[in-house]
Amino acid sequence: MSVVDALMIMLAFGTFVVSLVALIVTIMKLILDNKK
Repeated sequence: MSVVDALMIMLAFGTFVVSLVALIVTIMKLILDNKK
């Protein structure tokens, strides 16, 4: 595994984590808004 491969995997994983967190935050906002 080269350095470029490792960086690409880290970048892809980082993007995945960011989208996952954004999705969870969006769902939480929807749930909290519905409770009002």
